[in-house]
Amino acid sequence: MAGSRLPPEKLKHAMSLSRFMLRSQVLKLYRDMMRIVYNLPDLDQRKALKDFIRHDFECNKNVEDEEAIKMFISKGKISLRELENTVPRGK
Repeated sequence: MAGSRLPPEKLKHAMSLSRFMLRSQVLKLYRDMMRIVYNLPDLDQRKALKDFIRHDFECNKNVEDEEAIKMFISKGKISLRELENTVPRGK
């Protein structure tokens, strides 16, 4: 097999392996943050924090530079640890 099975118009939008791996790390970080926020007992705080996290991720969704994405992931992991230490476990 000497070629791609994707049509040429879809091939130009295909992700590289490194981009795919970064995307999966970003999605995992987002899900982990949302799971922690779910444990907040105060519904208003929960909504505000969920909106803040969602807004932060949406603002950076068009970043193309892989080094910048890696930096955002590192900063996100630090924020995740802070959330884990701040939000009480369980409901």
